[in-house]
Amino acid sequence: MRALIASLSLASIVATGTAVAQPSPFNEAGVTMGHWHIASRDVQANKKIFVAMGGTALTGGNEAVQFPGARVNLALGNGAPGSGETVGSVINHVGFIVKNVQQQTAEWKAKGVPVLPGTNNRLDQAFVVTPDGVRIEILEDKTQSMPIRHEHVHFSLTEAEIPKAQAWYAKTFGGKAGSRNNAPVVDIPGGQLRFAKADNAQAPTKGRVLDHIGFDVKDLQAFTKKIQAEGIKLDEPIRKNDAGASLTYITDPWGTRIELVQRPPSQSASAR
Repeated sequence: MRALIASLSLASIVATGTAVAQPSPFNEAGVTMGHWHIASRDVQANKKIFVAMGGTALTGGNEAVQFPGARVNLALGNGAPGSGETVGSVINHVGFIVKNVQQQTAEWKAKGVPVLPGTNNRLDQAFVVTPDGVRIEILEDKTQSMPIRHEHVHFSLTEAEIPKAQAWYAKTFGGKAGSRNNAPVVDIPGGQLRFAKADNAQAPTKGRVLDHIGFDVKDLQAFTKKIQAEGIKLDEPIRKNDAGASLTYITDPWGTRIELVQRPPSQSASAR
């Protein structure tokens, strides 16, 4: 799977041109949101869902769907039906924001997207749950110019660990710590990291349907040197894939697997 993960986004982006693939600008730490990686039992079924939601399929490499702010990488996984869904893991769900929840989800339903109503039938919220069990929250911002964009990754942690996690992500990735609806968050270009209370420690992400999230970094050697000095261990040595990207993995203290990617100059110039 690692070879597939490593080559996925970069090879496919080259083939589709830079207009679709522009990441959000790097922050002062040289970090921007990169991707979610879904290890699916049916790649094409999931690809169809994400394209119907407004993503752009990337061609020329392994399967991926691009959204403003982040992309969704799709690889073949071997999980048993009903196991490994996001609920129950440290990443409880992920999220997009749209211009009009009711209008857009009605269009999605007509295309076969599995849409569920919002909590207590909120009209400005909905959920999509993929056949593999990836839970995706849909929220609304009528002022945004685009129909859909990546918005957040929602962590589920015990109460005592939430302030630690917020501080860790802010320090490690140069994110801006704050709050939303009285709940702690960390803002990264391209997305927001949110933290919610769980009664018990949740399962690590590795090996589940949402295997990991990814951040693009401007200078991987410098970034990994910084985080290693802060006591963070790399899961594997830095290596290059066939598309010329440098990458490695780390795991946060709560079990979230994280890919760190430095794109080739031709693909990262716009994010500088």
